[in-house]
Amino acid sequence: EGAVRAAEELEGAAGYACDVTSEDSVIETLGRFEATFGGPPDILVNNAGIVRFGDLLEHSVADFRRVTEVNLVGVFLMSREAGARMAARGSGAIVNITSLNAVQTSPDAGAYPATKAAVAKLTEQFALVLGPRGVQVNAVGPGFIDAGMSEPIYRDPEVRAERGRAVPAGRIGTAEDVAAAVAFLASDEAGFIHGQHLMVDGGVSFSLKNQLSRKAPKEAEK
Repeated sequence: EGAVRAAEELEGAAGYACDVTSEDSVIETLGRFEATFGGPPDILVNNAGIVRFGDLLEHSVADFRRVTEVNLVGVFLMSREAGARMAARGSGAIVNITSLNAVQTSPDAGAYPATKAAVAKLTEQFALVLGPRGVQVNAVGPGFIDAGMSEPIYRDPEVRAERGRAVPAGRIGTAEDVAAAVAFLASDEAGFIHGQHLMVDGGVSFSLKNQLSRKAPKEAEK
């Protein structure tokens, strides 16, 4: 529904409903795209994702599998099918969306961190396979972003302030921050960048020490 609404606002666009966990649905959707636009996509952004919050010890197998199917299998299917079509043409770009959780896990995020870390590695694999065939494959890892599934989190002003203080850049990120990184990695200017995982997080993924006490022991002060 979101894709259809966005397509209605853009000139020369089309929106399709696709179940990324279904091989048949992925193939059908790409076929419809090619019928509409006369060829495979120039750019694929794998952004479909879900999360099931909760303690891993209380996580059901059904929940674990569902998150894995959408977040990981979906990226595999879309990349395999679209990537093969791009490779046959000799050009294209794939950008996978991971997460801060791919490099900094959370105890209550269920299967989500594991799937996003796997997507980062899958990005490298597809880069090796598709790079020699003219297709660049990279990933973007959003940090604390006030958009999408994270938007409800930042409605709490205390949470927003606390997380903002933890970011070296001094603020929560926006959808535009992520979009700019995706647009760059999908552009010709990034043509020599392959298999990379670009964190768009204001520096929070490496800033743990920045959040701890800075007082050094006396021995270190000498």
